[in-house]
Amino acid sequence: MKLIFATNNRHKINEVQKLLDSNFSIVSPADLGCTDDIPENEPTLEGNASEKARYIWNKFHLPCFADDTGLEVEALNGAPGVYSARYAGENKSADENNAKLIAELWGKTNRNARFRCVIALIIDGKEQLFEGIIQGEILNEWAGSEGFGYDPLFRPKGYNCSFAKMTMDEKNSISHRGIAVKKLSDYLNALRP
Repeated sequence: MKLIFATNNRHKINEVQKLLDSNFSIVSPADLGCTDDIPENEPTLEGNASEKARYIWNKFHLPCFADDTGLEVEALNGAPGVYSARYAGENKSADENNAKLIAELWGKTNRNARFRCVIALIIDGKEQLFEGIIQGEILNEWAGSEGFGYDPLFRPKGYNCSFAKMTMDEKNSISHRGIAVKKLSDYLNALRP
């Protein structure tokens, strides 16, 4: 089954393709000639995932899904949350987002955080949501060079290294996105004859 993943983020596409079994192939909107800026104007992860999936569904009427992911830091009342990708401002880099997070947590002893991923799947116009959560903590400084986004600052609970020090396979086996994609995969496999 071919699925459109409503993102042009190659990191996410590669990560998710590795998580899905070979019965499913992922294409991006750009692979289909769509370079639109996919909207994400909702105040929640669920709303953004749904909005992005609906946008692609309305354009192509093909099976599609979208995700929205947020880093939720306890000492910051859940921030950056839905604004994780633009925490330091519009068009800012991951390094700038990470620097702002370190600055915001300066002097705070509570480093608890969680990554939360919500996937919205649309097939035949019907929508399903899947969620994955991983608990952890924010480190005081960058650690590792793998992954993307907040991976160098996030250490999952029960592990002694950041996501950025793990291989993609190690990270995928425990990550928020890995958990959500496993639920998506189980659902899709149950639909197959």
